[in-house]
Amino acid sequence: MSAVQSASPTGRRTPTVILLLVLATFVVILNETIMINAIPRLMADLEVTERSAQWVSTAFMLTMAAVIPATGWFLQRVTTRRAYAIAMGVFLAGTALSAVAPTFEVLLLGRIVQAGGTAVMMPLLMTTLMTVVPEQDRGRVMGNVTLAISVAPAMGPVLSGLVLQVGSWRWLFLLVLPIAGAVTWFGLRRLENIGETQTGAIDVSSVALAAIGFGSLVYGLSRFEADNVATPALIVAVGLALIGVFAARQLRLQRTGTPLLDLRILLIGTYAKALLLMSIAFLAMLGSMILLPLYLQNLRGLSPLATGLLVMPGGLAMGLLGPTIGRLFDRFGGRVLVIPGSIGIAASLAGFTQISMTMPYWQLLGLHILLMVSLAAAFTPVFTLGLGALPQHLYSHGSSMLGTLQQVAAAFGTALVVTVMSARSTTLIDEGTDPVAAHLDGMRLAFGVSAALALVVIVMAVLLPSRSHAPEESHETEQDAVELIKG
Repeated sequence: MSAVQSASPTGRRTPTVILLLVLATFVVILNETIMINAIPRLMADLEVTERSAQWVSTAFMLTMAAVIPATGWFLQRVTTRRAYAIAMGVFLAGTALSAVAPTFEVLLLGRIVQAGGTAVMMPLLMTTLMTVVPEQDRGRVMGNVTLAISVAPAMGPVLSGLVLQVGSWRWLFLLVLPIAGAVTWFGLRRLENIGETQTGAIDVSSVALAAIGFGSLVYGLSRFEADNVATPALIVAVGLALIGVFAARQLRLQRTGTPLLDLRILLIGTYAKALLLMSIAFLAMLGSMILLPLYLQNLRGLSPLATGLLVMPGGLAMGLLGPTIGRLFDRFGGRVLVIPGSIGIAASLAGFTQISMTMPYWQLLGLHILLMVSLAAAFTPVFTLGLGALPQHLYSHGSSMLGTLQQVAAAFGTALVVTVMSARSTTLIDEGTDPVAAHLDGMRLAFGVSAALALVVIVMAVLLPSRSHAPEESHETEQDAVELIKG
């Protein structure tokens, strides 16, 4: 099996395989948020309610949460080229189906198929990066990955706003289709296989438990509303119970060496801290992505396109600073970036608690840019530190766990801010407060809760080391896992 050449000895060249995977990942992740602005059009064209139309985004997120836990096992058993071909082929099929969908049900199926391909790409990219890039150069290369994981979601609403100004929602898929096709063709021409595949049967019950458990958790969180708590809470409880059963089964399967998701990664302190920090930071980012458009459009009266243009500089700054932050990480380590970044996250969210009907747009722009730049300062080093602390044979499982908890954090962040905002505004309206003032106060409280959670990010940042070194490929983590199982 061939292996692509790694970075040059001077550490200045990013391997071609990484560039190809970053490009493909950018294209597929873009689609996670590209339908946000299309909800009104879907309601009119396909004659569905707003709650039903929201499923084009909810179903995408649910599928990602259900599929990603299995990608660690999948990536260890197929070659890099085959994983890439399957992921992009599935994504292309879903995109084509969505573009020609005659009914809402078919569109929903297309989105689910799209998400199935997307779920494989991020773990594939991260696992390959950690395998082929030397430790001393990972920060710079991981900074390039930030372009895919941060700019793509931020650009989705902006691009969809531009397209919807002049055309149908179908063009959101018709424009992506040839781009994704070209990326797939070029990737298959140049991509080489990395590492060696392993053998082992898949545990069907683990797949079912992971899909239903994580899917139920994300679905329950996405259904939370101020006046509807009991049913979503029950769904969340069922999801958590199934995840608990899934975790117990993985611990038993680790004795045979074939778990679907190897939980020994959680025994490594640096990875566990990085995982918690990433989840809460991602929660804060998604919470702001929900609250800001609601504030700008519903209270300040901006159009979806104007809203997208206002938040676009922050997303671009986050992505474009990624490579620079990566180089700083390679030179100085993680703490000098993650600690100031975590403080900036908390400070920007605290600043959003002061929003009003007269706050100048330049202040909103400044706070949003501060939030995005601070997230960039945290994301690149934390990704690198967390995965770098794992032995090589656990890279794919570590990437899968990160991807899964990102989807859970996104759902939890959305549920948290919407529930807090709705509960507060409803209470104030019942007390006779003006509806606009009540909704504004609810948003301030939601931002305040996010800022309070960001304090946990600061604590985790202080606890993280500046550098991480993977344990030797010995039985240390295996022994820890055995002791955990026995205990």
